[in-house]
Amino acid sequence: MQTLSISLILIGLIALPLHAEQIGSVSTKFKFLGPNDKIVIEAFDDPEIKGVTCYLSHAKTGGISGAVGVAEDTSDASIACRQTGSISLPDDVRSGRSNGDEVFKKRTSLIFKSMQVVRFYDPARNALVYLTFSDRVIEGSPKNSVTAVPIQEWR
Repeated sequence: MQTLSISLILIGLIALPLHAEQIGSVSTKFKFLGPNDKIVIEAFDDPEIKGVTCYLSHAKTGGISGAVGVAEDTSDASIACRQTGSISLPDDVRSGRSNGDEVFKKRTSLIFKSMQVVRFYDPARNALVYLTFSDRVIEGSPKNSVTAVPIQEWR
């Protein structure tokens, strides 16, 4: 029993999403009961590449189901990433071995749906490209957003 408890705790720690700081939100639909539907803006730093910050806006379902955490958010999201400091690319990124690495993931339904941000390196243009999309166990969504960060000398 103790082994099972420890295993569940370790799985929970591994599955923790990267933390994003909420910058702000705006209401998009009034709900008589529970919080309104809204668009939330969050910021997070790329965990592997210091000097890059991404800003993510996404829909958040309100109402009673949203208040208790069982609502499914829509797949609508937008991303903008910017160089906010000196960038030094790790060898695995520069070589392309880490193309498509997940840099952010957030649950958007109780179990089956999540929003992700993945990173690619474009060596021809010396730029980092970030893609956000939603996936679902049964069927994902083609809705996506992309942004690029040209790697420049930081002053």
